Amino acid sequence: MKNEKTYELVLTALFTAIIVIMAFTPLGYIPLVVINATIIHIPVILGALFLGPKKGAFLGFVFGLTSFINNTFKAATASAFVFSPVLAYNAVGISGVIKSLYICFVPRILVGIVPYFIYLLIRKALRGEGQTGRIVVNAFASLILAVSLRAFLIRLLPDALSAAVCTIVGVAAGCMLMAVLTVGGRKKGSANIALAYAGLAGAYTNTLFVMSGIFILYKDAYAQAVGVAGEAVLDVIMGVVTFNGVVEAVVAAIIVAGVGIALTRVKPVYGSQNN
Repeated sequence: MKNEKTYELVLTALFTAIIVIMAFTPLGYIPLVVINATIIHIPVILGALFLGPKKGAFLGFVFGLTSFINNTFKAATASAFVFSPVLAYNAVGISGVIKSLYICFVPRILVGIVPYFIYLLIRKALRGEGQTGRIVVNAFASLILAVSLRAFLIRLLPDALSAAVCTIVGVAAGCMLMAVLTVGGRKKGSANIALAYAGLAGAYTNTLFVMSGIFILYKDAYAQAVGVAGEAVLDVIMGVVTFNGVVEAVVAAIIVAGVGIALTRVKPVYGSQNN
Protein backbone atom coordinates (compact mmCIF):
# COMPACT_ATOMS: atom_id res chain seq x y z
CA MET A 1 0.00 0.00 0.00
CA LYS A 2 2.82 2.40 0.89
CA ASN A 3 4.62 1.61 -2.36
CA GLU A 4 1.38 2.17 -4.29
CA LYS A 5 0.88 5.60 -2.71
CA THR A 6 4.49 6.53 -3.44
CA TYR A 7 4.10 5.39 -7.04
CA GLU A 8 0.93 7.48 -7.44
CA LEU A 9 2.65 10.51 -5.90
CA VAL A 10 5.55 10.16 -8.33
CA LEU A 11 3.18 9.73 -11.27
CA THR A 12 1.18 12.79 -10.20
CA ALA A 13 4.38 14.84 -10.01
CA LEU A 14 5.43 13.53 -13.42
CA PHE A 15 2.12 14.43 -15.07
CA THR A 16 2.22 17.86 -13.39
CA ALA A 17 5.71 18.50 -14.73
CA ILE A 18 4.64 17.40 -18.22
CA ILE A 19 1.67 19.79 -18.16
CA VAL A 20 3.88 22.70 -17.09
CA ILE A 21 6.54 21.95 -19.69
CA MET A 22 3.94 21.61 -22.44
CA ALA A 23 2.15 24.80 -21.41
CA PHE A 24 5.24 27.01 -21.45
CA THR A 25 7.01 25.54 -24.48
CA PRO A 26 5.96 24.67 -28.05
CA LEU A 27 5.89 20.99 -26.98
CA GLY A 28 2.24 21.40 -26.03
CA TYR A 29 1.22 21.80 -29.63
CA ILE A 30 1.33 19.58 -32.73
CA PRO A 31 1.78 21.61 -35.93
CA LEU A 32 -0.62 20.38 -38.61
CA VAL A 33 -1.21 21.60 -42.14
CA VAL A 34 -3.54 24.42 -41.20
CA ILE A 35 -3.60 24.62 -37.39
CA ASN A 36 -1.73 23.73 -34.22
CA ALA A 37 -3.51 21.05 -32.20
CA THR A 38 -3.00 21.39 -28.46
CA ILE A 39 -2.13 18.25 -26.51
CA ILE A 40 -1.76 19.82 -23.06
CA HIS A 41 -4.97 18.15 -21.90
CA ILE A 42 -3.62 14.67 -22.63
CA PRO A 43 -1.57 14.31 -19.38
CA VAL A 44 -4.71 15.38 -17.52
CA ILE A 45 -6.76 12.65 -19.23
CA LEU A 46 -4.10 10.02 -18.52
CA GLY A 47 -3.89 11.20 -14.92
CA ALA A 48 -7.65 10.77 -14.54
CA LEU A 49 -7.42 7.23 -15.90
CA PHE A 50 -4.43 5.98 -13.92
CA LEU A 51 -4.66 8.08 -10.75
CA GLY A 52 -8.42 8.50 -10.39
CA PRO A 53 -10.77 11.48 -10.77
CA LYS A 54 -9.55 13.31 -7.64
CA LYS A 55 -5.95 13.54 -8.80
CA GLY A 56 -7.25 14.05 -12.33
CA ALA A 57 -9.16 17.10 -11.11
CA PHE A 58 -5.95 18.40 -9.50
CA LEU A 59 -4.08 17.98 -12.79
CA GLY A 60 -6.93 19.77 -14.54
CA PHE A 61 -6.53 22.63 -12.08
CA VAL A 62 -2.82 22.79 -12.93
CA PHE A 63 -3.76 22.90 -16.63
CA GLY A 64 -6.13 25.79 -15.91
CA LEU A 65 -3.50 27.57 -13.84
CA THR A 66 -0.96 27.43 -16.68
CA SER A 67 -3.63 28.80 -19.02
CA PHE A 68 -4.31 31.64 -16.59
CA ILE A 69 -0.60 32.49 -16.32
CA ASN A 70 0.01 32.30 -20.07
CA ASN A 71 -2.96 34.47 -20.98
CA THR A 72 -2.31 37.00 -18.22
CA PHE A 73 1.39 37.59 -18.82
CA LYS A 74 1.70 36.80 -22.54
CA ALA A 75 -1.76 37.78 -23.84
CA ALA A 76 -0.86 36.53 -27.30
CA THR A 77 -4.40 37.03 -28.63
CA ALA A 78 -7.01 39.75 -28.30
CA SER A 79 -9.38 37.28 -26.65
CA ALA A 80 -6.88 36.27 -23.93
CA PHE A 81 -9.07 38.01 -21.35
CA VAL A 82 -11.59 35.14 -21.40
CA PHE A 83 -8.97 32.97 -19.68
CA SER A 84 -7.56 35.66 -17.38
CA PRO A 85 -9.56 37.17 -14.51
CA VAL A 86 -6.99 39.97 -14.34
CA LEU A 87 -7.45 41.01 -17.97
CA ALA A 88 -11.19 40.36 -17.78
CA TYR A 89 -11.49 42.83 -14.89
CA ASN A 90 -9.89 45.51 -17.04
CA ALA A 91 -12.05 44.58 -20.04
CA VAL A 92 -15.54 44.11 -18.60
CA GLY A 93 -15.32 44.87 -14.89
CA ILE A 94 -15.76 42.78 -11.74
CA SER A 95 -18.17 40.33 -13.39
CA GLY A 96 -15.37 39.30 -15.71
CA VAL A 97 -13.38 37.87 -12.81
CA ILE A 98 -15.97 35.18 -12.07
CA LYS A 99 -16.64 34.50 -15.74
CA SER A 100 -12.98 34.02 -16.60
CA LEU A 101 -12.33 31.90 -13.51
CA TYR A 102 -15.08 29.57 -14.73
CA ILE A 103 -13.79 29.36 -18.31
CA CYS A 104 -10.18 28.98 -17.26
CA PHE A 105 -10.60 26.36 -14.55
CA VAL A 106 -13.94 24.49 -14.62
CA PRO A 107 -13.60 22.89 -18.10
CA ARG A 108 -10.00 21.88 -17.34
CA ILE A 109 -10.92 20.35 -13.99
CA LEU A 110 -13.70 18.40 -15.72
CA VAL A 111 -11.11 17.09 -18.20
CA GLY A 112 -9.59 15.34 -15.19
CA ILE A 113 -12.90 13.77 -14.18
CA VAL A 114 -15.11 12.97 -17.19
CA PRO A 115 -12.70 10.64 -19.08
CA TYR A 116 -12.40 8.28 -16.11
CA PHE A 117 -16.13 7.66 -15.93
CA ILE A 118 -16.44 7.44 -19.71
CA TYR A 119 -13.74 4.75 -19.63
CA LEU A 120 -15.62 2.75 -16.99
CA LEU A 121 -18.92 3.13 -18.88
CA ILE A 122 -17.50 2.00 -22.22
CA ARG A 123 -15.52 -0.84 -20.64
CA LYS A 124 -18.62 -2.10 -18.85
CA ALA A 125 -20.68 -1.97 -22.06
CA LEU A 126 -18.04 -3.83 -24.05
CA ARG A 127 -17.53 -6.52 -21.41
CA GLY A 128 -21.22 -7.37 -21.18
CA GLU A 129 -22.38 -10.85 -22.03
CA GLY A 130 -24.62 -9.80 -24.91
CA GLN A 131 -23.76 -7.99 -28.12
CA THR A 132 -26.05 -5.01 -27.48
CA GLY A 133 -23.47 -2.99 -25.57
CA ARG A 134 -20.80 -3.58 -28.20
CA ILE A 135 -23.18 -2.65 -31.04
CA VAL A 136 -24.21 0.57 -29.25
CA VAL A 137 -20.58 1.55 -28.57
CA ASN A 138 -19.54 0.80 -32.16
CA ALA A 139 -22.52 2.69 -33.57
CA PHE A 140 -21.82 5.69 -31.35
CA ALA A 141 -18.17 5.77 -32.45
CA SER A 142 -19.27 5.59 -36.08
CA LEU A 143 -21.79 8.39 -35.58
CA ILE A 144 -19.16 10.60 -33.94
CA LEU A 145 -16.80 10.00 -36.85
CA ALA A 146 -19.48 10.69 -39.48
CA VAL A 147 -20.70 13.94 -37.89
CA SER A 148 -17.20 15.18 -36.99
CA LEU A 149 -15.71 14.43 -40.41
CA ARG A 150 -18.62 16.11 -42.18
CA ALA A 151 -18.28 19.25 -40.04
CA PHE A 152 -14.49 19.21 -40.42
CA LEU A 153 -14.65 19.00 -44.23
CA ILE A 154 -17.25 21.75 -44.47
CA ARG A 155 -15.00 24.06 -42.44
CA LEU A 156 -11.79 23.02 -44.19
CA LEU A 157 -13.07 23.15 -47.78
CA PRO A 158 -16.20 25.33 -47.78
CA ASP A 159 -15.92 26.23 -51.45
CA ALA A 160 -14.49 22.99 -52.80
CA LEU A 161 -17.03 20.54 -51.45
CA SER A 162 -20.77 20.88 -51.12
CA ALA A 163 -22.53 19.98 -47.89
CA ALA A 164 -24.03 16.94 -49.64
CA VAL A 165 -20.61 15.62 -50.65
CA CYS A 166 -19.27 16.20 -47.14
CA THR A 167 -22.24 14.30 -45.74
CA ILE A 168 -21.67 11.37 -48.09
CA VAL A 169 -17.96 11.23 -47.16
CA GLY A 170 -18.82 11.39 -43.45
CA VAL A 171 -21.46 8.67 -43.66
CA ALA A 172 -19.15 6.45 -45.72
CA ALA A 173 -16.36 6.83 -43.17
CA GLY A 174 -18.79 6.08 -40.34
CA CYS A 175 -20.03 2.92 -42.08
CA MET A 176 -16.46 1.77 -42.70
CA LEU A 177 -15.59 2.26 -39.03
CA MET A 178 -18.72 0.36 -37.98
CA ALA A 179 -17.72 -2.53 -40.24
CA VAL A 180 -14.14 -2.58 -38.94
CA LEU A 181 -15.23 -2.48 -35.30
CA THR A 182 -17.90 -5.14 -35.82
CA VAL A 183 -15.64 -7.56 -37.70
CA GLY A 184 -12.45 -6.98 -35.74
CA GLY A 185 -13.87 -6.18 -32.29
CA ARG A 186 -13.02 -8.62 -29.54
CA LYS A 187 -13.37 -8.47 -25.77
CA LYS A 188 -9.62 -8.35 -25.36
CA GLY A 189 -9.65 -5.04 -27.20
CA SER A 190 -12.32 -3.47 -25.00
CA ALA A 191 -9.78 -1.66 -22.84
CA ASN A 192 -8.10 -0.14 -25.89
CA ILE A 193 -11.42 1.09 -27.29
CA ALA A 194 -12.37 2.50 -23.88
CA LEU A 195 -9.06 4.38 -23.70
CA ALA A 196 -9.71 5.95 -27.10
CA TYR A 197 -13.19 6.99 -25.98
CA ALA A 198 -11.69 8.53 -22.84
CA GLY A 199 -9.32 10.56 -25.00
CA LEU A 200 -12.20 11.78 -27.17
CA ALA A 201 -14.30 12.63 -24.11
CA GLY A 202 -11.50 14.59 -22.46
CA ALA A 203 -10.73 16.66 -25.55
CA TYR A 204 -14.38 17.40 -26.30
CA THR A 205 -15.05 18.25 -22.65
CA ASN A 206 -12.39 20.96 -22.82
CA THR A 207 -13.51 22.33 -26.19
CA LEU A 208 -17.26 22.27 -25.61
CA PHE A 209 -17.23 23.72 -22.09
CA VAL A 210 -14.72 26.45 -22.98
CA MET A 211 -16.43 27.54 -26.18
CA SER A 212 -19.96 27.35 -24.77
CA GLY A 213 -18.76 29.37 -21.78
CA ILE A 214 -17.35 32.01 -24.09
CA PHE A 215 -20.62 32.20 -26.05
CA ILE A 216 -22.85 32.38 -22.97
CA LEU A 217 -20.70 34.64 -20.80
CA TYR A 218 -18.69 36.73 -23.25
CA LYS A 219 -20.60 36.87 -26.52
CA ASP A 220 -20.42 40.64 -27.08
CA ALA A 221 -16.95 41.16 -25.58
CA TYR A 222 -15.58 38.22 -27.54
CA ALA A 223 -17.13 39.54 -30.77
CA GLN A 224 -15.47 42.91 -30.22
CA ALA A 225 -12.12 41.28 -29.40
CA VAL A 226 -12.00 39.10 -32.51
CA GLY A 227 -13.49 41.78 -34.74
CA VAL A 228 -16.78 40.20 -35.79
CA ALA A 229 -20.42 41.14 -35.46
CA GLY A 230 -22.26 39.83 -32.43
CA GLU A 231 -24.47 37.54 -34.51
CA ALA A 232 -21.35 36.00 -36.09
CA VAL A 233 -19.90 34.80 -32.78
CA LEU A 234 -21.76 31.49 -32.97
CA ASP A 235 -20.23 30.82 -36.40
CA VAL A 236 -16.75 31.55 -35.04
CA ILE A 237 -17.29 29.26 -32.07
CA MET A 238 -18.75 26.47 -34.21
CA GLY A 239 -15.73 26.81 -36.47
CA VAL A 240 -13.42 26.20 -33.51
CA VAL A 241 -15.51 23.26 -32.28
CA THR A 242 -15.82 21.57 -35.66
CA PHE A 243 -12.25 22.21 -36.77
CA ASN A 244 -9.80 22.56 -33.89
CA GLY A 245 -12.06 20.48 -31.65
CA VAL A 246 -12.27 17.56 -34.07
CA VAL A 247 -8.51 17.51 -34.73
CA GLU A 248 -7.66 17.71 -31.04
CA ALA A 249 -10.17 14.99 -30.17
CA VAL A 250 -8.76 12.59 -32.77
CA VAL A 251 -5.19 13.33 -31.66
CA ALA A 252 -6.17 12.80 -28.01
CA ALA A 253 -7.92 9.49 -28.80
CA ILE A 254 -4.85 8.16 -30.61
CA ILE A 255 -2.28 9.30 -28.04
CA VAL A 256 -4.31 8.35 -24.96
CA ALA A 257 -4.98 4.89 -26.40
CA GLY A 258 -1.32 4.38 -27.36
CA VAL A 259 0.20 5.68 -24.14
CA GLY A 260 -2.56 4.11 -22.06
CA ILE A 261 -1.91 0.65 -23.50
CA ALA A 262 1.77 1.01 -22.61
CA LEU A 263 1.01 2.24 -19.07
CA THR A 264 -1.42 -0.62 -18.37
CA ARG A 265 1.51 -3.00 -18.63
CA VAL A 266 2.96 -1.53 -15.43
CA LYS A 267 -0.15 -0.09 -13.75
CA PRO A 268 -3.85 -0.87 -14.24
CA VAL A 269 -6.38 1.87 -14.82
CA TYR A 270 -7.45 3.30 -11.46
CA GLY A 271 -10.00 1.06 -9.78
CA SER A 272 -10.14 -1.45 -12.66
CA GLN A 273 -8.59 -4.17 -10.53
CA ASN A 274 -11.74 -4.05 -8.43
CA ASN A 275 -14.12 -4.39 -11.40
